Amino acid sequence: MDFHQLTENRPLWIGGVHIPFTKGALGHSDADVLLHAICDALLGAAALGDIGTHFPDTSQEFKDIDSKILLQRTAMLVAEAGYTIINIDSTVCLEDPKVKPYIMQMQQVIAKILGVNENAVSIKATTTEKMGFIGRGEGIAAYSSVLIRLVNN
Repeated sequence: MDFHQLTENRPLWIGGVHIPFTKGALGHSDADVLLHAICDALLGAAALGDIGTHFPDTSQEFKDIDSKILLQRTAMLVAEAGYTIINIDSTVCLEDPKVKPYIMQMQQVIAKILGVNENAVSIKATTTEKMGFIGRGEGIAAYSSVLIRLVNN
């Protein structure tokens, strides 16, 4: 899972896709909450730590980095550990803007980076029905689970 504050004067990147909106996610990188959640799920499934271990927000190397690069590097780490990616299931929690029109494009971007079929990338979107920090438009969250398989036995 991953969370980011929403703030003015930042672009909104979700799933590797730029979504026009008045606010964007605040973070050290481009703050793509969905790609960060997928990175963490992949790293965790392979017992490789977390996104902060591999791409710390204290490093200038990752300042404003495109999270598609982080996902690509994560996929390489998972592959080097001997795993292949079977599928991904993710949910984006955001009150506004509606992301449903962008889901197919997100699936294409993620599938291409990870070298999997688009049908192996599930992305859902939901709101919090105006409750909490997400409902007030103060933030965004994403949750992801992945299935990987050890191929180098």
